[in-house]
Amino acid sequence: MAFDTTTQTTTPAPAPAPARAPAPAPGEPLGTPRLSTRDKLVLFVLCAAQFMVALDFSVLNVALPELGADLGLSRSALQWAVTAFALPSGGFLLLFGRVGDLYGRRKLFIAGLALFGAASLLATLAWDPVSFLTGRALQGLGAAAIVPTGMSLLTTTFPEGPARDRALGVSGTLLSLGFTVGMVAGGVLTDALGWRSTMALLTVFALTVLPLAPGLLPESRTPDRPRLDVPGAVTVTAGLLSLIYALSTAADRGFGRADVIAALVAGLLLLAVFTAVESRSASPLVSLPMLRRRTVAWGNVGGLVTFSMMSTVVFVLTLYLQETLRLSAFETGLVFGFQGALSAVAGTLAPRVIGRFGARRTLVGSLAGQGALVAALLPLNAHTWSVWPATAAVSLASMCHLGAIISYGLTVTSGVPDGEQGLATGLVTSTQQVGITVGIPLLGVLATTSGDLLSGVHTVLALDAAIVLSAAVLVGLGLRRGQSRV
Repeated sequence: MAFDTTTQTTTPAPAPAPARAPAPAPGEPLGTPRLSTRDKLVLFVLCAAQFMVALDFSVLNVALPELGADLGLSRSALQWAVTAFALPSGGFLLLFGRVGDLYGRRKLFIAGLALFGAASLLATLAWDPVSFLTGRALQGLGAAAIVPTGMSLLTTTFPEGPARDRALGVSGTLLSLGFTVGMVAGGVLTDALGWRSTMALLTVFALTVLPLAPGLLPESRTPDRPRLDVPGAVTVTAGLLSLIYALSTAADRGFGRADVIAALVAGLLLLAVFTAVESRSASPLVSLPMLRRRTVAWGNVGGLVTFSMMSTVVFVLTLYLQETLRLSAFETGLVFGFQGALSAVAGTLAPRVIGRFGARRTLVGSLAGQGALVAALLPLNAHTWSVWPATAAVSLASMCHLGAIISYGLTVTSGVPDGEQGLATGLVTSTQQVGITVGIPLLGVLATTSGDLLSGVHTVLALDAAIVLSAAVLVGLGLRRGQSRV
């Protein structure tokens, strides 16, 4: 389906024409809309909130050793600083996406911002492990409300076509940058001001965005008010919580633990029950016919692969740069800072590429490029000059990764009615969060448990590249019969 770039027709009467987006600036291609001032402010609020959540995934990583020493968290318990956030943020996404559809996306978005800000303040002022982990869990719960409702507000505010392409391009760029900036900012802030400053940064972000949201964001909900699918909500939330717990715990302690195995089995069983419940529900949380759409199913496969595999690359390269090449935390941050800069460039180019080739082709091509460039990292060795090809390859791979992020979001949400945008974007954001969560446990552990770190890094990179390249082929085949421009 080609993106519709036509404007609404008007009557021939000499009355003023309806408001429309400003014309492209000189030098911009035709069909590229210029956003109004209000549109830019709306986009700022939505993207700043998404950036804040992405920042939270990585800003604390460098600070974990200092945090543990200050609060009395053992090395084995430090993983809960990450898991306590990941569990609710990934587990409640689908539920909150549907609640926003039914009762008001703006209301839930604002409530999520308020909760996230208060939780960040609690984590900043934490006096013991319990208070800190409580703050992290509440941050995750706030993020689970912010992310799907923010994406739904974006896709319902900006009409399908070039305007939405551009808005999603900005959003996807900031989402990718948030993870990278968090790694750099976390090291700088921890060295200068201590670990609490990383949580204080998130508090400031929330307090900056929260006052702007009520006056700028339009309310958005489904026109009818079907009943909430409680059995579906319980089974999918419990299933996602079980899987995320199992994979997060396995990253630190291995897959052989009884609780990890039990959580994996329980998660899979609960998701199977969820599928059965949804097939019989009059008002399902997830429309199974939607999941049968090629664009939704294969688009989310592409999204899951690009997020999980790129987070793994960043993780193992952080180990490689610091432990094999002996770079400092600041120097490592510069490498990922350059990666983030090229990701920003990719975010401005991706909507134009999608407008020319379509989201499906861009998704497949981006996955293929990401896989090939990860494979280009395989010759890395222990010589210090390897930092230059490593920086170049991971930065270019991140550009392809950013193209995959934007195009998979468009692939999944294009053609979905406004009343089901919360369901579609809930799937998109669940894929993002689960992808970020599962990549490191599945592959990154091979590097951390290897006797020779460099050999372990090579193994992880080889598997990573093979998975991404295989996904490019499968997604391309899966979408072949789909609509030619979606």
